[in-house]
Amino acid sequence: MVAIGAAVLVGAVLRTCVTGSYLIPSPGMENSLYQGERILVNKWSYGLRLPLMAWWGYHRWGARPVQREDIILFNNPANLTQPIISRRETFIGRCTGTPGDTLLVDSLFAVVPSEMMAPDQKFLFSYPRTCEARIDSLLERLSIHSPLLGKDSLRSIRSFSRYEYYLLEQAIGGPCWITPAEPRDSVQKLHPLIIPGRGISIRVRPWNRALLCNTLLLHEHRDAFIQNDTLYVDGQPTQTCSFTKDYYWITVNNPSNLSDSRLFGFVPEDHIIGKATRIWLSKQEGTGLFSGYRWERTGMEVK
Repeated sequence: MVAIGAAVLVGAVLRTCVTGSYLIPSPGMENSLYQGERILVNKWSYGLRLPLMAWWGYHRWGARPVQREDIILFNNPANLTQPIISRRETFIGRCTGTPGDTLLVDSLFAVVPSEMMAPDQKFLFSYPRTCEARIDSLLERLSIHSPLLGKDSLRSIRSFSRYEYYLLEQAIGGPCWITPAEPRDSVQKLHPLIIPGRGISIRVRPWNRALLCNTLLLHEHRDAFIQNDTLYVDGQPTQTCSFTKDYYWITVNNPSNLSDSRLFGFVPEDHIIGKATRIWLSKQEGTGLFSGYRWERTGMEVK
């Protein structure tokens, strides 16, 4: 009995303080991680966040910063109903912005990679579903590869570069029934977003004003509000903000899945649990006990 009790205790300590298992609940991180996979999370990757935060708050042993492109597990920063961070629901995502980084974002805070500014940049276009066979014929004739990205009851969506769209317009001849799914000039409406960090001063701009206000209010515990397009902090109008914590910008691979910083903003350092390291089980959702296993992914490093 003593041996069994000791084994249980060691297992609990390892699970709490060293590594943990996490089930991927959605397709948001495909093709890095697939829905239904179970992964191991190293809780020492960024220093150990001490458990029992309800007793003594946030403390981390051997703290180290998150690296850009790391896939990390973290608590939901936007959960206002649970005051204890470690009891909030968990999310997984890729770190695309570290303290002091400047990201280019659109009006919905989607990060635009630098390579997206190239001439072969792809944009989303929609067209009537009744034209599906016709567009397949056009794509084959013009040697354009553009898989179907989505559809509703009326329209379908694919992505084309400006040149590909020009070729399609010429091939259609008459009024073009392929239309931009986003404003044509959306690529021009990009804004620099600086990721806050300890001691970093950030200029308040129209595109980051609400985001900075929420960060100060929720995570810095400052009295912050916006009135007449002006940010007030502790009762005073301000044009710059400084922070006492490091923050990160987290994104998912699937742009249609909003469980990332586009929804809940900057992720504070005290919400970081650990780094996703390896897949220990990969199994397709909805399959039986003896089927659906992706054996080739079992044991793979998460990256």
